[in-house]
Amino acid sequence: MAKLYFNFSTMNAGKSTALLQASHNYREGGMMTYLITAQFDNRAGQARIASRIGIGEDADTFAKDENMFEKLKARFAKGPVACVFIDEAQFLTKEQVWQLACAVDDLGVPIMCYGLRVDFQGNLFPGSAALLAWADEMREVRTICHCGKKATMVVRKGPDGKALKDGEQVVIGGNETYQSLCRRHWREAVGS
Repeated sequence: MAKLYFNFSTMNAGKSTALLQASHNYREGGMMTYLITAQFDNRAGQARIASRIGIGEDADTFAKDENMFEKLKARFAKGPVACVFIDEAQFLTKEQVWQLACAVDDLGVPIMCYGLRVDFQGNLFPGSAALLAWADEMREVRTICHCGKKATMVVRKGPDGKALKDGEQVVIGGNETYQSLCRRHWREAVGS
């Protein structure tokens, strides 16, 4: 039975690694997968999903105004797909998440989304909020704070290395820009 999955965490928890491993497992079993990532996130190169540990794979991309149901329908017309994997799912719009839910129901394909739950200010991303509301199953990919507790928050660092409190919700970056922390250390970092 097809389901919509949301695998979420903070930065640097291994979401992309888990996605690539799961896709590899399908393909080893002779099943085709369809990988998609956010069009504007090109840290690993255009149309590519990559992990900090060095593995990566080419992928299709989604834009903010793209109809995900129609995108999947068009891809399925080219050949069978056993599972769809979406990286950077926090960047989906609410409407796109609903389109994915409809694709699961009407096209009968499992869709596994991987993304951040909250931004650097502790607020839900629109795509993550919709996935938390509509996903059939949710799984937390865990990482730890420097103190050893589970990291549930992330800070965005300014040029001076200090935590920023304000700014755009979306700024693409890696370890040089973001740090995952437990709530207590996040509060200390942002002065809350």
